[in-house]
Amino acid sequence: MKAQKSIFELDNIIEFIIYIIIVIKILFLITTIGYLILSHARKKTRKTMEFDEKFLKWKEKFEFVFIVMMSCLLIFIFTPWGDNEHYMTSTMKFLFYMFGFILIFSADWNLVLPKTTLDSIIQRSLG
Repeated sequence: MKAQKSIFELDNIIEFIIYIIIVIKILFLITTIGYLILSHARKKTRKTMEFDEKFLKWKEKFEFVFIVMMSCLLIFIFTPWGDNEHYMTSTMKFLFYMFGFILIFSADWNLVLPKTTLDSIIQRSLG
């Protein structure tokens, strides 16, 4: 006789958390793109600047939630007191991979590169 699977099994909870993280990552990317486009718009109207500020605020909130959730997932998987690596799926590996890129892209590059260099690169790429 097989034991009946519970809805609240750890596998299901982790899978649900991964889906939440993916949704947050998508929302983060949408707000990042929106912020980049509006912050470098040619015509700065009051509405454009207002939406730009909203995109920036939501981008920062999504980034914070994403980083906290991914950090908790990393802590769970790589805890030294247990063997949780069997929970590592290809989706989770992809999330960790994307987490690295998001941390690199969202780093404060103005600390090492002049702000004018980044602005000129973005302006040239947007036209």
